[in-house]
Amino acid sequence: MKNLYVGNLPHSTTESELVSIVTDRETGRARGFGFVEMTNPAEADKAIAALNGTELGGRALKINEAQPKTDRPRGGGGGGGGKRFGGGGGGGRGRDDYQGHARQPREPRW
Repeated sequence: MKNLYVGNLPHSTTESELVSIVTDRETGRARGFGFVEMTNPAEADKAIAALNGTELGGRALKINEAQPKTDRPRGGGGGGGGKRFGGGGGGGRGRDDYQGHARQPREPRW
């Protein structure tokens, strides 16, 4: 049995097109990747070779053998699509970091 990671999926992809689509907990929107479980390891390797890099919905798929989830610290990273920061990155701060502290007024940006 092999579990395959399928990445760079169009967000419009549905589970009827693939076995298991990962969705955002808060919005329910597809996150652009999913998993396919295959019972025959040789067939899984053939699927990777044949489908990795092919296009679906105008996007090149990334297909490889899924790796076990590692324990990562939650809330970290400064990469791309952070909801709280409008996609511009940011640190690993949670929503309650400034609870109990008075907010400082900001100067206008213009």
